[in-house]
Amino acid sequence: MKKLAVTLITLLIACSAFAGEAPKTEEQKTLYALGLLVSRSLATFNLTPPELEIVKQALTDAASGMSPQVDLGVYSGKVQELARARRKLQGEQLAALNKGFLDEAAREKGAVRSGSGLVYLSLKEGTGTVPGPTDTVKVHYRGTLPDGREFDSSYKRGKPTELRLDGVIRCWTEGLQKMKAGGRAKLVCPSSIAYGDAGAGDLILPGAALVFEVELLEVRK
Repeated sequence: MKKLAVTLITLLIACSAFAGEAPKTEEQKTLYALGLLVSRSLATFNLTPPELEIVKQALTDAASGMSPQVDLGVYSGKVQELARARRKLQGEQLAALNKGFLDEAAREKGAVRSGSGLVYLSLKEGTGTVPGPTDTVKVHYRGTLPDGREFDSSYKRGKPTELRLDGVIRCWTEGLQKMKAGGRAKLVCPSSIAYGDAGAGDLILPGAALVFEVELLEVRK
């Protein structure tokens, strides 16, 4: 615990030394990476800037050997309560955001909403083969969040992706079977047929709706 405290105070001092600047030395970069790891453990709380200052003060006090200003035995349980409350609030806010986003997507000209909640919009009709639920397809795609942030792109990698339709999220399994080779479409996916409450990676939060623009290049039966 003492080693952790020393590491954290070193981190705080180092961060204050180049606040607002990019880390330059290997040690600064390593400490910055440590800060990123610590921030992941705080992500659940969705802290405001003033709240983050309180957390930083606690880190500084503990690392400096000062007596804590609260009884950790009493408040450790309250930390878990706060985490649960913040997760619930985030879920409610995200659900409301997703509903509005999906409803708006469904109103787009030409869009069709299926029983699963998938909103499908053909951007270019293909003339080739329609894939089946176990076929292998070659696609180019771009995935974004409702706020427009991109989380994945085969275009940026410079290479199409090959995959089986029975090995992907349900949104893709359903959506690509509405396409023909040579076509391009937008799939707006509710979380229930995307990554659900598990999320994926750092950007796709639990319960997140997703948008994919998919170009179906080839179908292999």
